Amino acid sequence: MAAVAANPADTAATAVDHRKPQREKVPGLESQRRQIENGRRRPLRVGESWFLVGHHWYKQWEVYVRGGNQDSSTFPGCINNAELFEDQVNWRLKKGLVEGEDYVLLPAAAWHYLVNWYGLEHGQPPIERKVVELPSTHKVEVYSVELLLVRHSDMDTPHTAQFSQTDSVDLVLHTAREQFLVSPQEETRLWIKNAEGSFERLCNTRVTVLDAALKTGQVVVMETRNKDGTWPSAQPHDTRSTLEEEEDFQGQPGICGLTNLGNTCFMNSALQCLSNVPQLTEYFLKNRYLEELNFCNPLGMKGEIAQAYADLVKQAWSGHHRSIVPQVFKTKVGHFASQFLGYQQHDSQELLSFLLDGLHEDLNRIKKKEYVELCDAAGRPDQEVAQEAWQNHKRRNDSVIVDTFHGLFKSTLVCPDCGNVSVTFDPFCYLSVPLPVSHKRVMEVFFVSMDPRRKPEQHRLVVPKKGKISDLCVALAKHTGISPERMMVADVFSHRFYKIYQLEESLSSILDRDDIFIYEVSGRAAIGENSREDVVLPIYLRERTPARDYNSSYYGLMLFGHPLLVSVPRDRLSWDALYHILLYRLSRYVTRPSSDDEDDGDEKDLEDKDRLPKPGRVTAGSSQDPGLEQAGPSSRVVSRSRAPVDNSPGPSHWPQRARRKHLFTLHTVNSNGTSDRSTFNEDTHAQPYIAIDWEPEMKKRYYDEVEAEGYVKHDCVGYVLKKAPVQLQECIELFTTVETLEKENPWYCPTCKQHQLATKKLDLWMLPETLIIHLKRFSYTKFSREKLDTLVEFPIRDLDFSEFVIKPQNDSSRELYKYDLIAVSNHYGGLRDGHYTTFACNKDSGQWHYFDDSSVSPVTENQIESKAAYVLFYQRQDVARRLQTQASSSKPPASSACGAPPKSEFVDVN
Repeated sequence: MAAVAANPADTAATAVDHRKPQREKVPGLESQRRQIENGRRRPLRVGESWFLVGHHWYKQWEVYVRGGNQDSSTFPGCINNAELFEDQVNWRLKKGLVEGEDYVLLPAAAWHYLVNWYGLEHGQPPIERKVVELPSTHKVEVYSVELLLVRHSDMDTPHTAQFSQTDSVDLVLHTAREQFLVSPQEETRLWIKNAEGSFERLCNTRVTVLDAALKTGQVVVMETRNKDGTWPSAQPHDTRSTLEEEEDFQGQPGICGLTNLGNTCFMNSALQCLSNVPQLTEYFLKNRYLEELNFCNPLGMKGEIAQAYADLVKQAWSGHHRSIVPQVFKTKVGHFASQFLGYQQHDSQELLSFLLDGLHEDLNRIKKKEYVELCDAAGRPDQEVAQEAWQNHKRRNDSVIVDTFHGLFKSTLVCPDCGNVSVTFDPFCYLSVPLPVSHKRVMEVFFVSMDPRRKPEQHRLVVPKKGKISDLCVALAKHTGISPERMMVADVFSHRFYKIYQLEESLSSILDRDDIFIYEVSGRAAIGENSREDVVLPIYLRERTPARDYNSSYYGLMLFGHPLLVSVPRDRLSWDALYHILLYRLSRYVTRPSSDDEDDGDEKDLEDKDRLPKPGRVTAGSSQDPGLEQAGPSSRVVSRSRAPVDNSPGPSHWPQRARRKHLFTLHTVNSNGTSDRSTFNEDTHAQPYIAIDWEPEMKKRYYDEVEAEGYVKHDCVGYVLKKAPVQLQECIELFTTVETLEKENPWYCPTCKQHQLATKKLDLWMLPETLIIHLKRFSYTKFSREKLDTLVEFPIRDLDFSEFVIKPQNDSSRELYKYDLIAVSNHYGGLRDGHYTTFACNKDSGQWHYFDDSSVSPVTENQIESKAAYVLFYQRQDVARRLQTQASSSKPPASSACGAPPKSEFVDVN
């Protein structure tokens, strides 16, 4: 019991009026001694009252009763504790009193006996103290804790209040509210000032003064929440003027933006959606969360996430902010979920999942979770098993999140071997529904014909999504008339062959942004067949450039243009023949020198005796570092900034056969085209790469860059694979279809006693008040990652789930399955970048708004549905009616149907 500047007499639990001994009721002296001494020997019990009696008086009483003479001069008289008090005005106990030397302790019964027998000195208060539980012991609390209570707005005027160590911190708060005349509608919280001058929040007001480690003389600060939802302690001093301007602003509650702190649009979108769930927001605005904060839940976050979210909601719905900065909330999230540390882009649905779980555990009404064994149906009726599962769930999980968002699945697993059926019922917080995925894929490629007169053609091909490289060639053959056997597919990057594909490789290894060239080669040429008459040579184009250093005699080489795959007859593998073959292949954009310019040089250079060594086969990966191939597609994308590494040696002794007036010279080079080959091991059968080297002057004179880069578009480029919109109901149907478990996630069959790839079917049994539907737009496979931009058509009103819920229904229960849309989280962009926004319906005005970080603007219903819709929030219609009835009874009626015409006096367009 607390007392402000208290007289200890006011704390007495029992007022004793018997000041004089009543001799006729007093038992014999020996009987008195036995009663009092027996009482003193009783054990201490927590919460019991014990009383202090001055040691001097008590010893005098002992002498008297042991003397056995009631008329003796040793009679002690009235109980007198004057020696225990500092003064006789405030009746404050002296400091440092010692039990057995200054006072003795008597239980309440013994104290009342003595007062009845001998009386209490006039004006003195009884010194009553409680038994408290300390670590490993019980103790009578002789000295109460004196705290200095101050207001945040007036730190220099403390008020002293006394508390028992067993008093709750909530009593401290209640005492402070009474002392400072705070109205019941105002929200307050406490801080304690530590010895070093820092302040610490007293979050859990249900703990005792002892558990909170409050000491006598400690300063306890009470602060009151501002009308704009902020706390005075959270306001920096240099922004007070700005905050005052914000307090003067008056807008529609809930129409408040959230500042982007740096790639935090995903967080802002999730918060805006959750903030516009009416029953959850009312729960926080009306402070019902304060009674349910769970500070001892090991799975929770000590109430900090719930309190940080409450602060955010109160500010957003105060009507005093155009936008707020969610820095404190962001810090709290990063503290408890390290994946959200920093300022990288994340998924709004992942943040939403974490937030719902965190709020649930912080507000869980179950303080001590009991062990619950999960039971299979074992042939029992579904209704019985479902009711048991839900009750078991509620025995461990009971919060506003469960009340609002949790539903129940029916999960059916069937063993493919023994046919054993396992039925369980599991709770869910949201539905992650798949989108119908097209099995076709559109790929853009460039076709390079062997005919030098034809420009490269751009083609748009429709191929199987899980097809092979050969399917790409077959699709192109339909457009060009060229046999697929006469095609080779290559990935070109930075004027090099990043990879040359084999026909059996999967198309999933090709990303949409890759530059894919398909080359026509001779029908007599084939990969890996050295017995064929032709061989395919990769050709690079290089230009000599002066190096940028002091040595002007050194020349560098720079790749340019598109590389080629050229079929060369095996019997014509000489430098001179290759020169003329390449000159022919380049004839569309390379001009032959006139007879006046050409000088064939010495006759001995014309001899065709020095042939090229027999080249090895072209294989997929011969142009790659094996490490790149093993790294997988994701590594490869990252590695695109650098050229592939070549580990294969090239032919040696390929003498340069350049003539003085030839347009270019030829060299064997590595797969990167960066260095000439000087060694060759015949046993490796390494594929040679040929570089065409141009002198700058010759290139300028005979090479037409514009023509070389030219290409034409085939008619198929105008073809677009139209993605037909899908209905939300289709996604839910797909969610409830039978599927086979993946190899990475088998099911242990209790009958077969081994893991099985069972079939699994999920059905909806019970739906929540607010249903969150997550559209699985992001697809991740072993070889690819993509975002599905399919348009999902979803109803704004009257989404009927009755056909999807398998729980037996009657005519009246069908109304429990109709939902209206209240919020949408949108995602624009691709996998690695993108932006999140929100559409939300204001619970008070019924107007839809578009939240784009700190910007907010009203919208109409026909603007809500788009390909960007990612997470949908639906509210059950009976809940909306209930909330509308509650609201109309407490304030003037407002339009409750989302999409009602906006009220101009409330619309704030930023």
